[in-house]
Amino acid sequence: MKKYLIIGLGLISVISSCKKSELELFPYNQIETTQAFTNEAGAALALNGMYFGLRVAGGYYVQNWAISNEVASDNVIINASGPGRLSQRFIHNWQYNGDNTIGLFQDGYTMIRRANAIIENIDKVPSTPAFINNTKGQALACRAMVYFDLARVYSKSPLNASATDYTVPYVTTTIDPTIKPANESISAFYDKIIADLNAAKSLIAVSNPVGQLNLAAVNALLSKVYLYKGDYANCVAASSSALGTTPSLSDLTTFPLVWKDASEAGVIFKIKNTDLDGITTQGVNYYQKVGGGIKSEYVVDYAFYQLFAANDVRKAVYTVVSPYNGTNQIHVVKFAGRTGSPAGNLDAKVLRAAEVLLNRAEAYYKSGNEPFALADLILLKSKRYSGYVNDSLAGQPLVDEINLQRRLEMAFEGDRFLDLKRRNLPVQRSTFGDISDGTGITYVFKTLAAGDYRFNFPIPQNEINFNTNLKQVPGY
Repeated sequence: MKKYLIIGLGLISVISSCKKSELELFPYNQIETTQAFTNEAGAALALNGMYFGLRVAGGYYVQNWAISNEVASDNVIINASGPGRLSQRFIHNWQYNGDNTIGLFQDGYTMIRRANAIIENIDKVPSTPAFINNTKGQALACRAMVYFDLARVYSKSPLNASATDYTVPYVTTTIDPTIKPANESISAFYDKIIADLNAAKSLIAVSNPVGQLNLAAVNALLSKVYLYKGDYANCVAASSSALGTTPSLSDLTTFPLVWKDASEAGVIFKIKNTDLDGITTQGVNYYQKVGGGIKSEYVVDYAFYQLFAANDVRKAVYTVVSPYNGTNQIHVVKFAGRTGSPAGNLDAKVLRAAEVLLNRAEAYYKSGNEPFALADLILLKSKRYSGYVNDSLAGQPLVDEINLQRRLEMAFEGDRFLDLKRRNLPVQRSTFGDISDGTGITYVFKTLAAGDYRFNFPIPQNEINFNTNLKQVPGY
């Protein structure tokens, strides 16, 4: 049985009873692949299904991406008096293995299969070149985006990898569901990501509806990929293309509204997450409201919290100090949700102009262009600090401030652990505890050395067992 179904709204996915690799995707309103690409409506349904999967397959960006990567870092500490769920504790303690790992592998390849089905079949649709190109461009960009996630999670950063280091397979077809693809070199894998994004650039529309990728999003993705690869000239070029001549960032007024879904200022690409979707969201992973108070699973590390200045708009938007059972703790409220929505319901911001600006600032610095790096830093800080007076920094203090602003800006979005790995730095957690004054119960595990194999998550062992050509991540 080799039938593939393209998903629409209300999708759930199951493994076929025929072969593990034959994913059948059954929505409430399903459409078979052979029928999906006979008209624009079917192709649009396939595209909607691809995006819908980014929020329902294990939660992906809407649920698990941020928390899984964040708890492995030094930004948050487990709350000893919290709900007591164990779902992320093994990640927080770096105790994962092939039988107990994050769910990104299967979720990622599910998304990739959907994108591949569109890329393979969209040219059959009787439609305009603009529709076909835009649809194919979005699928190529989505495939590259997910592969970039997989590479960052399961393998070394390109700057720290040798020619023999490998990552996961780059599958580009659904035609043969029996294939057992092998791992690929990290260098070749990144080249394929870049090739997909460059192909998408020539096809995708400048503007698409909110919740869909567009040209700026493709350039923003290229900005990140080039930064990870250490190609700073191309990082600057891609960042500048994404930002335009006058970068549009959220400011002191609009920034709080962005995290209530009341403004899209500075948001390049986000995943829509309506109340009707009924998906457990980012906010619930960090805290739950109980008895009128916040009962957090993880609270903000005290040392990290001290890095937020009093005049930094992000401090009040991202965190709050409040008591539970009479004990003050520093809670993550960045994803508390929209006004009038269930707690934690919020669109997932995947690409923001502030991150792209920081990419460019770092790339300028690494290229020896410190004045331009400083200008980007000043632009960002002018939008985040009330009463801000322009910095005058150069050399190591300049790049240190760029790195600090990245940590503050991207806090709790799942960036910190991956950024430490990219820069080949250790996780060095503080000696403070989980109470708001730094007392309380501290970390059980405090240090993960730079280059430790546990910076790379293991591939699920059942995938290794099924695909005999697939090698486990070294160290597991």
